[in-house]
Amino acid sequence: MSAFFFLAVILLTIFFTFLASKRTADAADFFVAGGRIGGVSNGFAVAGDFISAATLLGITGIIYGAGYDAVIYLGAPLVAFSIIIYLMADKLQSLGIYSFTDVICSRLKERPIRILSAISTLIFSVMYLMVQVVGGGGLIEVLFGISYQGGVVIVTSLMVLYVAVGGMLATTWVQITKAVFLLIGISILAFLTLATFDFDISEMYMSANTKHGSEGLLTKGGGLGLTTPSAISLGVGLCLGLAGSPHLLMRFFTVKDKAAARVSAGVALGVISYVNVLIFFVVGVGAVAVIKDDPNYLDGIGNLIGGTNMVTLHLANAVGGEVFMAIIAAVAFATILAVVSGLMITSVTALTYDLYANVLVKGEVGQEKQIRLSKIAAIALGFIVAVLGFAFEGQNIAYLVSLTLAIGASTNFPLLILAMYWRGFTTRGAVMGGFVGLGSAILFMILGPSVWVDILGNENPIFPSAYPALYSVALAFFTMWLISKLDSSEQALKDKQSFNSLLR
Repeated sequence: MSAFFFLAVILLTIFFTFLASKRTADAADFFVAGGRIGGVSNGFAVAGDFISAATLLGITGIIYGAGYDAVIYLGAPLVAFSIIIYLMADKLQSLGIYSFTDVICSRLKERPIRILSAISTLIFSVMYLMVQVVGGGGLIEVLFGISYQGGVVIVTSLMVLYVAVGGMLATTWVQITKAVFLLIGISILAFLTLATFDFDISEMYMSANTKHGSEGLLTKGGGLGLTTPSAISLGVGLCLGLAGSPHLLMRFFTVKDKAAARVSAGVALGVISYVNVLIFFVVGVGAVAVIKDDPNYLDGIGNLIGGTNMVTLHLANAVGGEVFMAIIAAVAFATILAVVSGLMITSVTALTYDLYANVLVKGEVGQEKQIRLSKIAAIALGFIVAVLGFAFEGQNIAYLVSLTLAIGASTNFPLLILAMYWRGFTTRGAVMGGFVGLGSAILFMILGPSVWVDILGNENPIFPSAYPALYSVALAFFTMWLISKLDSSEQALKDKQSFNSLLR
């Protein structure tokens, strides 16, 4: 049964891809669907792009294991989309063409900014893609008995197909379809979970609290064992990282005007909030109440079959049977496919539009060649992501996302905000501060517990915090401010004068 629903999802998305390929005539069609997507449709696509495997699978796993602390992950989108709606959407739509880098280049020197932005976008997107294929590989392994590595290959092959053949239009259709499926699926799952307790929420919470442990961490903080600085750092990384995510920002170039951009952000925020509320208050808690300590979902040594990333699927099986579990699994798979397609086209845009077309050949490239190179880039990136997916097998995907978002928070977000709102921002400050933010986020990540201990096998981390964003973001903003203040070059004067171009 699972195979049937998975195959249906795959065939539907492939159909969209080949249909979209017939409507992709030039670079604008390939990268931003020609700016023809409506505000409401784009809002659903943004939601489809945003709600990743980390939300549907990883966060439920965190609630199952750590309890209330998952609220940090679920509250972040509210802050992030508020920032996008009130501070970014209008300027992105009016000043951008294909990528958020266009906005920064409208007032700073183009070549160094595009190099910096392309590097940060590629690192961010490749890491985020790796997170999604980790979830997809684990999902396929649990459901079909295919090896984890085989599952990773399936997911990466599909994401390459979507982008290489259909471009942004196919990506948009996949994302909208996923958002609709997710809304229906999560609503039914929440309904069936509540029905298990005769819609007595207090009974569900009492049962869950008892099973979760004597510490009562399901209804109070402390389950993740975070110090106050670490909790703040996690929140900063999630909020600012989401607001600086290139694959989300890119979607605001697919609509025709500022009004549609604002509608997109509002619709996306509504869909995301609805899903997050159900996951936090019903699905996550219900999973603890229904399946925790149930031997049907434990392996021979008492661990949850498939790990904590599979909590949502086990709950679906418990409340709705194997057929419903297969449906939710297919929804989860569609979730992964939608996000990887958005991330992949963002990566390809950074390579072929920002780096190749605007830096290496300085705009002297035909559209057909640019599209052809984009397809080649998609294949190469797919191979890299598959290798990374093999290396990070078994890691909690919500945790991996928090590390990835630290890069967006430390590089893209300060670049955009200062470029949009500070007249004194200079190219030299942007480049130096951007590389400081990017470098420190990666360095702290490597030296921290997630890589230095969990991946590399060392006994103790060199950098103590598992979440580097608070420190790397502060370093990025401080460096950008200090270097810009000290910059008295001729280019700095031009940068400050060009700020007037944003005042419209």
